Order: sequence, then C-alpha cells, then structure tokens
Amino acid sequence: MITYPFTYHAPASIDEAVRALAASRDAKVLAGGHSLLPLMKLGLSRPDVIVDLRQISALRGIRREADGTIVVGALTTHQALADDATIQGTLTALADAASLVGDLQVRSRGTIGGSLAHADPAADEPAPTLAFEARIRAMGPKGTRDIPAAEFFRGTFETALSAGEIVLEIRFPPPPARTGSAYGKFPHPASRFAVVGVAAVVTTKADGTIERAAIGITGAAAAPFGAIAAQRAITGTKGDANAIAAAAAKAATGVRLLSDLAASSEYRGNLVAVYTKRALERAIERARS
Repeated sequence: MITYPFTYHAPASIDEAVRALAASRDAKVLAGGHSLLPLMKLGLSRPDVIVDLRQISALRGIRREADGTIVVGALTTHQALADDATIQGTLTALADAASLVGDLQVRSRGTIGGSLAHADPAADEPAPTLAFEARIRAMGPKGTRDIPAAEFFRGTFETALSAGEIVLEIRFPPPPARTGSAYGKFPHPASRFAVVGVAAVVTTKADGTIERAAIGITGAAAAPFGAIAAQRAITGTKGDANAIAAAAAKAATGVRLLSDLAASSEYRGNLVAVYTKRALERAIERARS
C-alpha cells in the first residue's frame, strides 16, 4: 500500500506530459509501473506528482523509417518486442533479451522505455541497446534530443536524462548485411534479473572474417557497459573457437565488477567470459546463416 498523498496526472499528449513534469520538482513518470510502484510502496521513492504516460498512444509501436532505422516507442512492452517480426529478424538480440525479462506478466506490462530510464544495472534490454548502438530520443522543457546509448547509462539507477525529460523512443540503426546478434544471461533464480547478461552483434565479410563486433554487458557492474577490448580482439579474425575464447577472456577488461549476495566479483568475471563466448558463437552463427 502507498501510504502518502500525491497528485496524479494522465496526460493525453507528450507536450502535456512535459508540462506536468515541469510543474513539480519531485515528479515521477509512470510507464509500466514495475519499477516505480514497488519503490513507492517501500517508501524508497516519495514523489509528490505522478505523470502516467499510458494514455499517450504516440509512445507505442515499432516502425521502420525510410533509411532503415528501426524506431521503438518508449511504451512498447517487452512482450511486443519479443513477438515482433522486424525485431526478431533484424535486431535479434533485442528480441532475445525482451523474451527473457521477468515472467509473462512482467513482459506484458513492463516497457522498454521505462526499463532504460530506470537504469537498473541488472536489466536485460540495456545490453542490446548498447550493442546495436541505439540512440535514446528524449523530450523535455528545452526540446528534443538524441542520446547515444553509450552515453545514456551513467551508473546504478542513473542516466543522462535531465530533469523533466521523457524518453520518447529508441532508435536503432539498420544493421548491415551479414549481421547476426544474440543475447544470453545467467538469471537470478528469484528475480530473473541478470546476474550477468551479454549481447553480441557481429558483422562478417563475404569470406567469413569478422568485420565489426559490438558487445553490451549488463548485470556485472554498476551500469551496463560495452566490452571494448573484446570487440577489438574478435574483429579481423575468422571467428574460430580460439578467437572467440580469447575475446571473451577480455570482456571485463578495465571494469570494476560487482560483488554482492548474488555473486562475487570473481564469479561475475567468470560469467562475463562464459556468456560473452556464448553470445559471440550464436551471433556469428546467425551472421553466416
């Protein structure tokens, strides 16, 4: 039960939502509600204004623009992502990640925009958002701007969003031909959040050489991160078992790994290597199929 009063707004447009947020110093956005409402019930968040976005239809849906960019509305649910043919065929790692979020009830209610804005370090979808080099489009009192995924996640529950900004959509550039991707995770047995989750996106040349690779990792550190050393290690190779293993071993290079009741930093380091190897193997297989 939420035991304190607050003002509730259910705007019908994005402009109205931005104005409602700007009217209070302690307003919070409600999307699917799976992050905010539990915090409010526990007394860990006490906003005086709730701005419920669920009446704004413009924030829902998946579309492909003329240049091939795939645009995912912020209120698109995890289940809609997992089921969408365009996401499955083009941004496969994102479909993988969405299909592994929580359980069916969570996937049917929770949204990608809410998940990214909440920035739980163990959430699934930040990993493919990083690996696909997406841009998060946000709108606030000063207008609209696009934030690269690599700059969006700042820390635990911390993003580059400014006060009063709302995530409108996530914009994914079209992957080149001969690109494959995959996401896999070691889930916490109770919450199903990622103790470690890894997304890999791989583009190959006609002869099978790895032309480009991008790897996003979640759950392992205070914020999702790109495995830069591993990306460099696998690029230019034939993607054979030795090359994959060597790259996976470098996936956590330079990153301070979490140590908590779920896993020690040493164990997380091992999981990062294991799941990077698996994600690369599956992404390469898909790129060549």
